[in-house]
This record gives sequence, structure tokens and C-alpha cells, in this order.
Amino acid sequence: MTRLTSVWGAFRAHVLAARLSSEGIDAELRGTGGAPYGVTVGALARVDVYVADDQLDDARYVLLVDEVDATLAAPDEWWDAGVEARPWWRGAAVRWIALVVVAVAVLAPLVVRLADA
Repeated sequence: MTRLTSVWGAFRAHVLAARLSSEGIDAELRGTGGAPYGVTVGALARVDVYVADDQLDDARYVLLVDEVDATLAAPDEWWDAGVEARPWWRGAAVRWIALVVVAVAVLAPLVVRLADA
């Protein structure tokens, strides 16, 4: 077995192993990927992905294809696609309304106290 790559986090490692498996490539995970309470932060979360020596070139090709597909993804596949930009005045209006509400809440007791005096 030869190390193909390293990923951080058990979830990413299992997704990569499943992707390789779907292409007929045997993958083995080494690291915290199989631990029930695996560390998910920093260098301790590293999981090494190993493949058979004779499948290494095919596995590298699968990684390259996935990277190219992710880079060339159409804008409608991105998280903010299709969301209309919010007009600048809508955010400003909310801030002004909040400022007026706070001013009234602070000044109202003072006005009542002055009116009673």
C-alpha cells in the first residue's frame, strides 16, 4: 500500500474512500479516521489514505478529476448562487430603526421623570 494523500477529519476521509471505492480502487484509512472518539482539530485529525501500488496512478487521476470538477463548478452549484443582492438601504433602514427604538427606550423614562417634576 502506498500513501495517496492526507485529509483532516474522519468524514472527509470516509467520503474520499467511498469515492475511490466507487471507481473500483481499494482504499485504506490510517489515522484517527476509524476511532469512535477521533480528534477533529489540528494535526491529530490527520487521516492518511492508502491505495494499492498498482492502483496509485488511477487514484491520482480520480483526485485530479474531482479537483478540476470542483474548480470549474457552475455558479448555480455554489452556496450563494441565485441569491439576489440586498439593497444597501435595507440594511441602513434596519440600523436606523434600531437606533430610534433604543433612543426612545432610553429617553422615555427621562421625559416621564421631567414631566412629573
